[in-house]
Amino acid sequence: MSVKKKVKIHSFKKEIWRYYKMYGREMPWRHNPDPYAVLISEIMLQQTQVDRVRPKWEAFLKQFPDFSALAQASSADVIRAWQGLGYNRRALGLKRLAEIVVLDHQGKLPSDSVVLETLPGIGPATAGSLAAFAFNLPAPFIETNIRRVYIYFFFPRAKKVKDSDILKLVGETIDKKNPREWFYALMDHGAFLAKKVPNPNRKSKTYTKQSPFVGSRRQIRGALLRALSLSPMLSLEELSRATDFPVDTIAEVSRLLEKEGFLKEMPEGYTLV
Repeated sequence: MSVKKKVKIHSFKKEIWRYYKMYGREMPWRHNPDPYAVLISEIMLQQTQVDRVRPKWEAFLKQFPDFSALAQASSADVIRAWQGLGYNRRALGLKRLAEIVVLDHQGKLPSDSVVLETLPGIGPATAGSLAAFAFNLPAPFIETNIRRVYIYFFFPRAKKVKDSDILKLVGETIDKKNPREWFYALMDHGAFLAKKVPNPNRKSKTYTKQSPFVGSRRQIRGALLRALSLSPMLSLEELSRATDFPVDTIAEVSRLLEKEGFLKEMPEGYTLV
């Protein structure tokens, strides 16, 4: 590594720690590094704002305090507890994950990132965040705020920045003695930048604008799963009336959810698995 790069990295780390020590955000899951509690927070925080997650996280842990309780819960109860967070498939994936952890891992979340990625709903970013936040391991990962920070500091004039280039820098700058707080600091600085500068993530090669929610498959899936969480069995016609979407659209989405293992078709209609 060149002297110039070493100096830049030193300055970068100093600034990230300075901001964190002065303005680090208070979040309840940061005071509870229990792997189960961390997992719930990480899944909830995927594409959901922090302020919406805070009360839901506490209520969810109270209702389902550990992997065993979540594994044994009904899909309907889990979806009802998830209401207000969006992306209901995350809730069902979380229940599946709990079942696997209980059956295959003696009720304990694995700490190895490679093993974590084999679990439902866990990709490279979430596996890395779990390794760091639940087990304080120096596992490099990228999420929205972290990407924003590195592009802002290291790629100010670049375009189409590759995640592989960012990930390399994450590995070079990581605090190996305290990776948990280092990643907290990065994410908090990224949240700060989101309010202060034009979004640096637009320079990312992976950047895409999210499609409108109204009328989207996401909206239909969510409405369908909510309806089935309130009734044990509904026909396509009943689902159409409950969601206010056409029967043919409901039929198409129901087939997809069944193929993914979230629903089961019975003679009387559809039910949650």
